[in-house]
Amino acid sequence: MSQFKVVVTDYNYHTFAPEKEVLEQMGIELTLEQCQTEDEVIERCHDADAILNQYAPISRKVIENLPNLKIVARYGIGFNTVDLDAATERGVVVSNVTDYCLDEVSDHAMALLLSSVRKVTLMNNEVKNGNWDYKVAIPIYRMRGSTLGLIGFGNIPQRLTEKAQAFGINVIAYDPFVPEEVAESMNVQLAELDTLYEQSDYVSVHLPLNEHTEKLVSHDAFKKMKEHAFIINTARGPVIDEDALVEALENGEIAGAGLDVLETEPIPEGHPFLNMDQVILNPHSAFYSVESEAELKRKAAQNVADVLSGYFPTYLVNQDVKDHVDLKEK
Repeated sequence: MSQFKVVVTDYNYHTFAPEKEVLEQMGIELTLEQCQTEDEVIERCHDADAILNQYAPISRKVIENLPNLKIVARYGIGFNTVDLDAATERGVVVSNVTDYCLDEVSDHAMALLLSSVRKVTLMNNEVKNGNWDYKVAIPIYRMRGSTLGLIGFGNIPQRLTEKAQAFGINVIAYDPFVPEEVAESMNVQLAELDTLYEQSDYVSVHLPLNEHTEKLVSHDAFKKMKEHAFIINTARGPVIDEDALVEALENGEIAGAGLDVLETEPIPEGHPFLNMDQVILNPHSAFYSVESEAELKRKAAQNVADVLSGYFPTYLVNQDVKDHVDLKEK
């Protein structure tokens, strides 16, 4: 029997073969739970040495009530479910997987963009409802020569850039943390947010969710956008102020939206988006492919195995925790 206990706090996966392949080498058996609240995590993970986390809240209260906890390994790139300050103070490593779905999310963003601009989903629905008439989609504008504005210019939007440019789309980006030379090497112009809103025919969101980005795209942003502009979001729902987006769509300030993520998931019954033909909705699925899911699960489990073996994980989020724990670099 292993000296370590590893608990999956919550999941919507059908297999854990990749995790087991990694952890069974250390004699670890996974414990699977479906926690939704802080109290459920505390109750069911109270003696865990490591937790694999999808959506369950790993708050300060949770962290302070899991005395054996050494690592919170996130299934994904984002880590907004975890209180990083509390984890660092308690010497708990937080890990993610930053490179598992770069093509999947950039492909999905491009798919939402193409379907929005070419109005593929709208015309599909009309045909299936017995209306064979392309004029329901008027106007449709040529994509070549248009401008895509990227809010954030990390790995995923850089992949999206290559795909958009193949369609003859010009790309500009807002990201104060990216050096000018990185953008220039991809023939991308860095711009201030207001400039990006004003110049873009399409806007695609690629930001993590934190106190600085929540509701960043709101009323002022939509008022600056072109009336024929579309907004795409494959990042985190709350980066966009949904009330402001609904108002902008109702007032014709922008033309439409392609959203894989929302402020509240699943979407609440009666949400205005459900009755808007100019809005395409997906169920937070951009990350998924058979290959990406297996890669994510394997790498998340390896993060756990690294820490329980006495090493820092490859994908370390809270770098300051190095001052609080006795782990080695691999």
